[in-house]
Amino acid sequence: MENENLICTLGDYSRPSHESYRNTIELPEGNNVVPLRSDTIRLVQNECSFHVLRSEDSNQHLKDFLKLVDSLDHDVANRERTRMRLFKFSLRDQVRNWLEHLLAGSISTWEDLTTRFLAQFFSPGRTAKL
Repeated sequence: MENENLICTLGDYSRPSHESYRNTIELPEGNNVVPLRSDTIRLVQNECSFHVLRSEDSNQHLKDFLKLVDSLDHDVANRERTRMRLFKFSLRDQVRNWLEHLLAGSISTWEDLTTRFLAQFFSPGRTAKL
């Protein structure tokens, strides 16, 4: 029987824990998957960030993201996987929180991801959906 009256210290609460981490995106199988480079992640973060500000357009964000990421990716067989791996790095603040709070494994294709993203952040009166 486990001790139900465990006493935790502030130090216990300050230790990082991965127990509650859930990966929303379930990546498709890929051939010869190359690890993401930190400079690639920084490029996406610096050149293609979406904060859901009033002046931002979710469709334009997707277009800019695809233009950037597809220009980096020479492996057509893993293009969808690369897009899905990098997309979360283009999101900021409440948009990233939205993605992280979806059900674990609930997104398994690029189409799933873009459909849910546009459904959540598309604003009428802006450009039409892709």
